[in-house]
Amino acid sequence: FAGFCDALATVTGSHDSARDAVQEAFARALRQRRRLRSDESLAPWVWMIAMRVALDSRPRRRTDELTGNETALPYPERDPQLAAAIRSLPPQRRLIVFLRYFVDFSYAEIAEACHVTEGTVAATLSQAHDALRAALTPEHIEGAHR
Repeated sequence: FAGFCDALATVTGSHDSARDAVQEAFARALRQRRRLRSDESLAPWVWMIAMRVALDSRPRRRTDELTGNETALPYPERDPQLAAAIRSLPPQRRLIVFLRYFVDFSYAEIAEACHVTEGTVAATLSQAHDALRAALTPEHIEGAHR
């Protein structure tokens, strides 16, 4: 629950609204549980419901397509340089990075949630790592490895 709230706070703008969105998403998932196909994984399915609820909670937002525009680094003030580097990524890369490192989805779960192949997830993460490495100073990268 806390992971969903932290992740969705970057979409809704506050932890309070994110908590409301997560509660609504879990309630919707429970009501719609029969819609979960046997070949679908629960976590990506609930995540997509939660993301749509979070997007719906924002005024005048299109929610018909999930991009990465709405995702950002939770608590950007903790690492402004990394937050800026992540914001500079193209939307699809940013979304996949977000799902991998902030929602802790596996490659398979990301592929399912984003309707892409696991190979696309791997390639996108590799491209994102390269872009982040180029955007961050060597000192910043070295500090992250400690």
